Amino acid sequence: MIRAYIGIGSNLDDPARQVRSAIDALRTVGDVSAVSSLYRTAPWGKTDQPEFVNAVVALDTKLKPRPLLHALKWLEGELGRAEEGERWGPRRIDFDILLFGDEEIDDGDLVIPHPRLAERAFALVPLAEIAPQYAAMRDALSPDELLGVSGIS
Repeated sequence: MIRAYIGIGSNLDDPARQVRSAIDALRTVGDVSAVSSLYRTAPWGKTDQPEFVNAVVALDTKLKPRPLLHALKWLEGELGRAEEGERWGPRRIDFDILLFGDEEIDDGDLVIPHPRLAERAFALVPLAEIAPQYAAMRDALSPDELLGVSGIS
């Protein structure tokens, strides 16, 4: 089994509920070994949209990276994500493979580690919560970037 870290986000149709449903759905592709808190986050890239709810899951899986990506895309569809949407736009659910063991992959639509991970507080804050070895990456973010992330009780 390989440990992958999966970012989850939603900003439509009760986002916290969508993220919790997505966490449950991930159990179909591996063992969920850790789940971060849920975080309310400012939109990134396209800012004129509702806030997101984000989390990160540690997923122990037997799948290789490409089959995992396909499984995540299939789960997004099952959870109601429209196939086509604007980049960084509103979405019911979104999965991102942030890390996959210590692998580095750059193969078209599959890039691991996630290419913008180091820039994204909405991914690094929950990631560092469940994987403290990434706290330095989180701590390297600007205070302004970190202000856009707040825990949900």
